[in-house]
Amino acid sequence: MLKKILPAILAGAFAMTACAADDQAAVRAAVQGIGPGIEVQSIAPAPMPGYYQVVASGRMVYVSADGRYMLTGNLVDLQKKTDLSAAAWAGMRKTELAKVPESQRLIYSPANPKHKITVFTDVDCGFCRQLHSQIKEFNKQGIAVEYVFWPREGVKTTAGNDTPSYTKAVSVWCAADRKSAFDSAMTGAAVKAASCANPVKDEFELGERLGVNGTPTIVNENGDVIGGYLTPEQMLKALSAPAGSARSG
Repeated sequence: MLKKILPAILAGAFAMTACAADDQAAVRAAVQGIGPGIEVQSIAPAPMPGYYQVVASGRMVYVSADGRYMLTGNLVDLQKKTDLSAAAWAGMRKTELAKVPESQRLIYSPANPKHKITVFTDVDCGFCRQLHSQIKEFNKQGIAVEYVFWPREGVKTTAGNDTPSYTKAVSVWCAADRKSAFDSAMTGAAVKAASCANPVKDEFELGERLGVNGTPTIVNENGDVIGGYLTPEQMLKALSAPAGSARSG
């Protein structure tokens, strides 16, 4: 009996795989057809039937399997009262940030941290400077702060030159004493020009893929965005809250 049934099962599975591949191709083509320069990062079946969840150019949308309809906004499970889009983003952030090694971060940590945050930062950002001015208090609260660069002006100007914020980030990274240069830059001091192999462009592009659109963007260990600027007290409260409670989209 099994010998008779197995070929049919395998044939059905192959047909379903081929159908899914065709659907994803249609979805990809539809999203890329919206405009030039759209980069599709991922396509996966959405929690609702007949749709795919697509992350493209730092945005999450839902596209029908035939590529005809697109929904924007957060997908919410009303029965479970769960923001499914926020949960998907959190999972993606956690996975992608785990790929950034400590050697490509600026880390300010107490000896035995209770919490760890990743902060997308820019040396010219006022709220980033305010946050960093309290770095010792964050560490006293048991919070390790790990910075990655996200120059708000981007990497290149429309003329194709390096932006000032990108140049400053690179100069900080390439300084003989990286943390000292960062500390100084975050007070508004001039940054001595320097260049070397650096992760700034890769970190900016990572932020773009993860939907970062401003600084500081603070991500907890679960992949949830918990701020913007927060005081040490607000930060500790947010980090001590139940997992997922920070999710708002």
